[in-house]
Amino acid sequence: MKSHFKIPIGDNILLDETSVKSAKYDILNWVKFPNGSISAIKVGHFDLSASPGHQLSINQSSILWHSEGPNMELIPSSVCTQSCLPGYRKAPIEGRPICCFDCVPCAEGEFSDRTDMENCQKCPEDKWPNDRKDGCIPKTIVFLSYSDLIGEVLVFTAVSLSIATAAVLGIFIRHRDTPIVKANNRDLSYTLLAALMLAFLCSLLFIGLPVTWTCLIQQAAFGIIFTVAVSCVLAKTITVVIAFNATRPGSRLSRWLGSRVSGSIVLLSTLGEVTICLSWLLTSPPHPGTDTQSETGRIIVQCDQGSVTAFYSVIGYMALLAFASFMVAFLARDLPDRFNEAKLITFSMLVFCSVWVSFIPAYLSTKGRNMVAVEIFAILASSAGLLGCIFIPKCYIILFKMDSDTREHIVLKSNT
Repeated sequence: MKSHFKIPIGDNILLDETSVKSAKYDILNWVKFPNGSISAIKVGHFDLSASPGHQLSINQSSILWHSEGPNMELIPSSVCTQSCLPGYRKAPIEGRPICCFDCVPCAEGEFSDRTDMENCQKCPEDKWPNDRKDGCIPKTIVFLSYSDLIGEVLVFTAVSLSIATAAVLGIFIRHRDTPIVKANNRDLSYTLLAALMLAFLCSLLFIGLPVTWTCLIQQAAFGIIFTVAVSCVLAKTITVVIAFNATRPGSRLSRWLGSRVSGSIVLLSTLGEVTICLSWLLTSPPHPGTDTQSETGRIIVQCDQGSVTAFYSVIGYMALLAFASFMVAFLARDLPDRFNEAKLITFSMLVFCSVWVSFIPAYLSTKGRNMVAVEIFAILASSAGLLGCIFIPKCYIILFKMDSDTREHIVLKSNT
């Protein structure tokens, strides 16, 4: 096959198989200069007659690239997309060549530290990507601290309530021979006030960085102290019922009156909670743990309960005693006031039970330091309910209504 044509400069060109195989072509670099002139510079050649591997020859130093400014050369790229910077990954575009891709930011929790990475990498559990997602930084350690605003408020509240409880205990001890203190079983009142004071203070064990010893004792101390408090209320209410019925002619219940019976109720009730707590500590004790999944970029340091069943057994046993106290107090609510003011005990146990019924869903729906704060709030609120409902009215009578704190007044009131 032959081809004959005339080029613009006037030369006639005849191409056949022989001439094509021996053809030699110059490679020109067309350059447009700032003044608008254009020039073709030879930068290499292509020789078909040369041996394979030596047919193409280019002098790269002779090539002049177009520029947009001083020393800013636009070098041609073999891809249709610029390189993906660190923090991004290459995502192929469907229907386009492999050299065409999108640069997609790394997903949450992932990073890329090199250019044109096809996949992002996950950071270790104790680290999190930085803002640019081109590296990992340590996660922030989070716990309910004494320096947090909520921690400061809870500490102030707990200390203030414990001081108030100590003041009430001091009032009862100072006026221990008055009828209203005697009528409310002094020993049980002292024990209940001491338990409430310790309950306020034990909430401080939940604040601060969890360590082994605090994790071991915080739940056990809370459960045992609250069991003592609730069992004291139960013993006081049972004593009221027995005392009222013992005054009836022919009743044999008078032998059940006295500190021995009420003390036995408190001791046996507390022994059950102690058994649960000891079993918990011996089989699957609480210990410090970390939660790296609940909050983005944070490590939550908290006490791992060890056995969830044991934890809810402690709460459940205490709730059972509280419910029993509430029912007994409710049945005794219409007894004369001199028998321990059963109406106020009923209301106090209603407040106590309401707080802990609300605690369970609130506790399960929160994480981290908010979960700890919910438990502390429940401890403080329920303890304050017992203190306010049972003892504040009596302190008011002792301090400001001394004319009502007489045996004659109590007997007269009980007969009306």
